[in-house]
Amino acid sequence: MTDKPTPTEPEDALDITDAEAAEINAIVHPLLADPAPDANDDLVQIDSTADGVVFVTINRPEKRNAFDAATIAALFEAFETLHGADHVRVVFVRGAGGTFSAGADMGWMRDAAGWSESDNRDDAMGLAKMLKALHEVPALTCAIVEGSAMGGGAGIVAACDMAVAVEGARFAFSEVKLGLIPATIAPYVVEAIGARRARQLFLTANIFDADYAAHAGLIDLVLPEGSVDEFVSMLTDSLSANAPGAMGDAKRLVHYVSGHKIDGGLMDETAKRIARARVSDEGQEGVRAFLDKRKPKWAE
Repeated sequence: MTDKPTPTEPEDALDITDAEAAEINAIVHPLLADPAPDANDDLVQIDSTADGVVFVTINRPEKRNAFDAATIAALFEAFETLHGADHVRVVFVRGAGGTFSAGADMGWMRDAAGWSESDNRDDAMGLAKMLKALHEVPALTCAIVEGSAMGGGAGIVAACDMAVAVEGARFAFSEVKLGLIPATIAPYVVEAIGARRARQLFLTANIFDADYAAHAGLIDLVLPEGSVDEFVSMLTDSLSANAPGAMGDAKRLVHYVSGHKIDGGLMDETAKRIARARVSDEGQEGVRAFLDKRKPKWAE
């Protein structure tokens, strides 16, 4: 893991010109993206296929898919919508234009610097709710990182069930360089990489590459350049045999079990859940199809 030298910062890191911001951003402040006009008002694009594959794309390529309140709200709406999509098996989250996300938008950060603590708390809850909505999507969620995933962008990666990154991708939790902390993303990062690794990455704010992200547990695979489509096809094909409802139940099972100690109450709850699955429509169809040596209806 390597990091570039840190230049001398101005007294107020936010009181700088756009050109200065762009230069600093490229070196030491990957949390911030330099302002630029959006080419498309559709901040988040949702595309889906008939076989239950959904792509959620952050669509601010001119700002390297940086977040502002409107983008966060659009992502929240997209993820909330997917909570009721029973036929969906996998949701791929990515950024348009070859970058996952540069983190927080510069203009948004400038505005927040002048808000009260109460206003900032309300604003931060928007990001917290969006991440929770992503974390609770019933389908398998997979981040595809190209270019970079910085700050809150890396938080989205952590909130997904799995993540892959293309060779050359870079990551950072650089909030402390601005006198801030990665608060709303912390629960998901700590869940993904563990407390000790999170302390190291949060406190050093170092930029790290895809190989280190895989070593730390933030991503699962490093993909060669040009292999994203092949990976998407491989994963979606492998999920075609899985019952969508059972996938959602299995995900909720993990959320429940991870927060409870192994005792009589947990044993009783897990017994209830498998009993419920066995008598469900999917459970009945899946077992009968297996015994009859045929494909279940959802895999036909």
